[in-house]
Amino acid sequence: MDYRITKQKLLDVVGQWNGFCRRKVHLIACGGTALTLLDIKNSTKDVDFLIPVGSEYKYLIKILEDLGYQRTIGSGWQRKDEVFIFDLFPGKRIHTTELMESPLDKGNHELIKRFSYLYIGILNNYDLIVSKIFRGTNVDYEDCVELVKARKDEIDIKHLESHFKNMAKYDISENRIIKNLEYFISLLREEKIYG
Repeated sequence: MDYRITKQKLLDVVGQWNGFCRRKVHLIACGGTALTLLDIKNSTKDVDFLIPVGSEYKYLIKILEDLGYQRTIGSGWQRKDEVFIFDLFPGKRIHTTELMESPLDKGNHELIKRFSYLYIGILNNYDLIVSKIFRGTNVDYEDCVELVKARKDEIDIKHLESHFKNMAKYDISENRIIKNLEYFISLLREEKIYG
């Protein structure tokens, strides 16, 4: 049994959901899901989507419940016959990281696929990196290094540092999180991507 989901399989599943929708819903991919949809990673274990509009979140959850999905842990939804967990985050909070602005605001995401009702976007590079580095697992660091390599012409590291520090001010673990940023910058230097 495959425990990872590819870009095509993910788009197929969301396309199936779309067939049951009768209202627009914006899904903004974050985490490894975003990197998979950007073709930076081949697959991801869990699927992470922000649903910034509260009424759209409630509507999609109702559709998923009708399709047999059940809440697992936290924000996760899974169907008995599937191994994949879909983490669906309402608003602008990913796990414990709250974004400064809505992902739907201009420049805060890019379109990947538009179905008749479901809209799939990717979180902007800066919020994507910050939300992963706040968590600070080895996979998060590796993913972010790969994202910076793939999009080095689009990512200003000084702006990333400023954005990160600005968001860290609002976290109760600001000092710990700043150490995550310092470690990430050291990885970029090792890779000769920065400094």
